[in-house]
Amino acid sequence: MARRLTRRSFLKASAVTATVSCANVSTGRRGGPVAVSSRNGLPSLALVVERMEAGLPPVDAAVLGVEPVENDPEDMSVGYGGLPDETGVVTLDSCVMDGPSGLAGAVAALENIKNPAQVALKVMRRTDHVLLVGEGALRFARAHGFPEQNLLTDRARESWLRWKERGSQTDDWIDPADNGEYGKEWIERPTGTIHIGARNAAGDLGGCTTTSGLAFKIRGRVGDSPLIGCGNYVDNDYGVAGSTGRGEAAIVTNGASRTVQYMALGKSPVDACLETVRDVARMTRVPRLLDDKGRPNFQVNFYAIDKQGIVGSASMRPSTYARFTENGPELADTAALFD
Repeated sequence: MARRLTRRSFLKASAVTATVSCANVSTGRRGGPVAVSSRNGLPSLALVVERMEAGLPPVDAAVLGVEPVENDPEDMSVGYGGLPDETGVVTLDSCVMDGPSGLAGAVAALENIKNPAQVALKVMRRTDHVLLVGEGALRFARAHGFPEQNLLTDRARESWLRWKERGSQTDDWIDPADNGEYGKEWIERPTGTIHIGARNAAGDLGGCTTTSGLAFKIRGRVGDSPLIGCGNYVDNDYGVAGSTGRGEAAIVTNGASRTVQYMALGKSPVDACLETVRDVARMTRVPRLLDDKGRPNFQVNFYAIDKQGIVGSASMRPSTYARFTENGPELADTAALFD
């Protein structure tokens, strides 16, 4: 992952890191439980911490934390009411990882079950597998008593119909030539997702990421959210990290595990997240994914907690994230690589 740096680029990068580190780092809760999430997780973080204080493992607390968002039809990026794929079908992805055991569970392309994070937790606890997909994931959920329902709300259906009326200029199908200099324009669509990372008073870690994926995606597309190491990763010796935003960027960089590896090398959570965002920018080379300044034209966000309970987040462009630290639940600015 090493890259050649000029003196100018080194000094510029150091200045950015120094500036954002002071503004975006939290020192935790003097050994108490802490949690971090994408901004849509803010209302859930008090519950996450409360349940950890009552003895619930961090991974279970994180899963409980994402459930209200999965159940909320107004959040069109997660669970019930999520935006469908290009065929009008809502498919959900999620993964969980437990620090103390090192175990993980995940489901992808799951239909008709509004709480995929709970199913992923069952995969971790009741199988020797990590990832179940599609019909197999649905059969597994049925076997464990998860109720089925139509996940497509009227509001999400209307959004899908409006998208279809716009035609193929906003879909994900490309000609190979579209990766060239004059290729098809990449048009940003809702990505959403919720990640919650948690650390208890004993220093144990857990994480969960759940999503309905990229709006109007090609049937069968799976993003980073159910992929261990991409949308969520935990190493109980070093930290927990997760991502939201453009899933393909987190996949090709193994963004969550990369962030934890940076913490293992001694970087603070905010600096580890920022370094991963910087790697995403460095590895984005296709013209259709770059703006007129040669910078990625999409958003990606990373969130992290280290073993000591320090919390941080960084993104490609300015954004906010949620955290529960010594100040209780609050929104904070991410460290942004670009203005």
